[in-house]
Amino acid sequence: MTTDTGSPALRAQIRRVRPADAARMRALRLEMLADAPLAFLETIADAAARSHAEYAARVAYTSRGADNAQFVADPGGRFVGHAGGTVTPREAGLTVIYAVYVTPAWRGSGLLGELIDGVAAWSRACGRPELLLEVVVGNDRAYRAYQRLGFEDTGVRVPHPTIPALTELQMRRQA
Repeated sequence: MTTDTGSPALRAQIRRVRPADAARMRALRLEMLADAPLAFLETIADAAARSHAEYAARVAYTSRGADNAQFVADPGGRFVGHAGGTVTPREAGLTVIYAVYVTPAWRGSGLLGELIDGVAAWSRACGRPELLLEVVVGNDRAYRAYQRLGFEDTGVRVPHPTIPALTELQMRRQA
């Protein structure tokens, strides 16, 4: 998949991560945490302290297989977007989407939909026809963006896994 926003500067290939992507994934992860510190399940300090070998092992693990995958938007330099997918032991036909991020300059370009489509195609190929994601209550921009992509609010609210003062809402759609 390639996103083309009409501008030659905004073109990116959506693809699954490869083992050789560890350094670029580390750079993107640090950007994600600096830009949206409440959206992800670790601090920028924790992420920065992880060794290159730890990043490389994580990227190698998510570069293959049916249990966990990471997709990136690759314009040929720094990655500009990310979305992951993983299985859940509670529902066999479900992929949980995690760590969705688009670099600010690329927001509104259609890249978010392309990243979700990458996870959805992988999910279907693995025999999981449904997607679930969680959004912090009050993050209206993300909520509306996911609605535009066909996700529906399930009405389920869950505590944020690391910040007790926050609540997340669950959204689902077909893969």
